[in-house]
Amino acid sequence: MSYALPVNEVAVAIADPVRRHILTMLRDEPLSAGDIAQRFTISRPAISRHLRVLRESGLVRDELVGRQRIYRLDPAPLAPLVGWLAGLAGTDRWEQHLDALETEVYRTRRERRSRGPAGHRREHTA
Repeated sequence: MSYALPVNEVAVAIADPVRRHILTMLRDEPLSAGDIAQRFTISRPAISRHLRVLRESGLVRDELVGRQRIYRLDPAPLAPLVGWLAGLAGTDRWEQHLDALETEVYRTRRERRSRGPAGHRREHTA
């Protein structure tokens, strides 16, 4: 399982409610570290530690603009975790099975219509 380490890092990063809130804020717009810190009652060093965890997991990117560090959300590292969760939930598998069943039902109906009523009777008597 080659994706285990990145999935673990992302899971650890989003486990904390403060980090999840930061990600939600960055979803809407890029923000400076100061702007992020102003929205919390915890200390700026604590916010810096949260931002470091998010940066190391790849969920945020930072750019130095003048004297400010601007943070942007990068949702790409969430994809393996979302895929793993979807596989765990099994929704994709059921969706594929139901799609295949629907295709088969429509195919069978088309075949019966093209054969007409006589062909349908021969099918049951044979």
